[in-house]
Amino acid sequence: MATYAIGDIQGCFSALQKVIDRIRFDPAKDRLWLVGDLVNRGPDSLKVLRYAKSLGPAAVSVLGNHDLHLLAVAAGCAPGRTKDTFQDVLDAPDRDELLNWLRYRPLLFRDHDFLLVHAGLLPQWTSTMAVELAREVEHALQSDAYQEFLRVHYKNGHTQWRDELTGLPRLSVIANALTRLRICTPCGDMEFSYTGPPEQAPSGFLPWFEIPHRKSADVIIVCGHWAAAGLRVLDNVLALDSGCIWGRHLTAVRLEDRQVVQVSCGDRGCRGA
Repeated sequence: MATYAIGDIQGCFSALQKVIDRIRFDPAKDRLWLVGDLVNRGPDSLKVLRYAKSLGPAAVSVLGNHDLHLLAVAAGCAPGRTKDTFQDVLDAPDRDELLNWLRYRPLLFRDHDFLLVHAGLLPQWTSTMAVELAREVEHALQSDAYQEFLRVHYKNGHTQWRDELTGLPRLSVIANALTRLRICTPCGDMEFSYTGPPEQAPSGFLPWFEIPHRKSADVIIVCGHWAAAGLRVLDNVLALDSGCIWGRHLTAVRLEDRQVVQVSCGDRGCRGA
């Protein structure tokens, strides 16, 4: 049995198929960990969702920012964007079944010393605290009033965590950290507009995984979200967004021994496929 973590797919089903073939994935004995952003920008969001759902317990997928965006648009809680490419999901006959499955995915998954999350953790969060905070958002998303959370989340850009936060603003900050974090201050103030390489982060900000004395350094965090950072195999971080959507690679890492498998996504990325 092997566990393979795969970086941001974003509707690139053909690249996903290539990775699955290369690693010889067997759902009867192996497991897939998907870092989120299953959908959007690529051409085949519907195929990716159907495949991930079909794997049942053989796959774990956490929610990414594009997955949340799809849920918000589908619920009428956020406007669509011109670059969105998930209309195939919205028009599908099994739309409601797929969206409901997606809404019940976790924002964070922990198994022993590994923690799977789309973007990252704030420096003041321990791994145990992060699990508990993620459950708060998951409870809201899986409730009958989930539209209220999505509406508030997309109306306000909450960027600062405080322990005393309550209500929907608290949930929004948690969701932003888990699905959008790239850089922050040592105090945990987040900046979402910067998408460039870690080495060129604005003054006062650092990549979240380089913050000194980060309290979640006791686990190995498997994440994606930051295409400009590329593949990073560090002692306690496996960052797997290697820019498939931008024409680079889709990456899988076998967690047991950190063996890396990559497939090319073509000169134009899967958007041009």
